[in-house]
Amino acid sequence: MLELLEKTDQSLFLLINGWHSPFWDQVMWLVSTKWLWIPLYLFILGWLIKIYNRRFLILLIFIILLVVVTDQTSVHLFKEVFRRLRPCHNETLAPMVHLVKGHCGGLYSFVSSHATNMFGIATFAALLIRNRTFTIIIYLIVTWIGYSRIYLGVHFPGDVVAGAIVGSLLGWLIFLLFRETDRRWLEHNPYFNPVNKEKR
Repeated sequence: MLELLEKTDQSLFLLINGWHSPFWDQVMWLVSTKWLWIPLYLFILGWLIKIYNRRFLILLIFIILLVVVTDQTSVHLFKEVFRRLRPCHNETLAPMVHLVKGHCGGLYSFVSSHATNMFGIATFAALLIRNRTFTIIIYLIVTWIGYSRIYLGVHFPGDVVAGAIVGSLLGWLIFLLFRETDRRWLEHNPYFNPVNKEKR
């Protein structure tokens, strides 16, 4: 069963990685760069500040916690445990892999840190903002980023799917932790929620 999954994953990878062109090489390289999405991060932060007001000061701690947890989990609990070689480091597949700008990345691929981090952020933000349009757009964006990792030859589809699941789960767990903190200590605190102070 595991051998069949591995072969299917490799075949799907070669199919996606094989759909390349000079134009899409540049697009996918750009999509996969973290700095491209800084305006999106700032937009999300601005929206959260508007919603949560002073409570955003505490929310920011949870955002930092989320980024650290998703990144460290993908590396220390997955990559360094499973040690699955990236397609471009796999001796059998390497000659068939199309790399953009010769970039291969670190040695191990499972799970994709990009997918784990981005799906963690997407899930956390979607649960906090609760806007249908935003949720659809943010998940389309992070799915595109995940796809770009396969296109660029640095991850198998299974790496991205697993990273998406792990990231989404961690985003949901950190959200539950923040929500409980918010309900217990922030919502009714006149400093963190001035609306309640005005009602008094």
